[in-house]
Amino acid sequence: MALSKDRLIGRKAILLLLSEDHDMQLNQLRENNWKGCIGKVGSMDAHKVVAAIETAAKKNGIIESTIYRESHALYHAIMEALHGVTRGQVQLGSVLRTVGLSFAVLRGNPYDQEQEGDWIAVSLYGTIGAPVKGSEHETIGLGINHI
Repeated sequence: MALSKDRLIGRKAILLLLSEDHDMQLNQLRENNWKGCIGKVGSMDAHKVVAAIETAAKKNGIIESTIYRESHALYHAIMEALHGVTRGQVQLGSVLRTVGLSFAVLRGNPYDQEQEGDWIAVSLYGTIGAPVKGSEHETIGLGINHI
């Protein structure tokens, strides 16, 4: 049950997110039977961030919306990533913070053995701060969960 060094899902999710050429990265991932998508979201409401990422994952066929464990795994990966972005306090508007984030969602098997099954990773990168232009700083978060 060893992780395959060339298939580290968190690393790949971050590289996809920060890539200058998303299409090339996504094509390489698809060649290895992985699924992924990228998107953007900005809000003072954490639930809107969650909804945007879930919608993108469903629209791009990364998760099957009728299978609860897939939605559940995605939700936990999103929340873990948000913990990184918000430094452990997943609060935005209620404490006068707003985010402008790019995100990547990636699904694949990071293990040597196929029987280990798929995992899902969510990476977030952007800005967080007071809802005043110029009052923000960079932030990043990563969440990984098994499906």
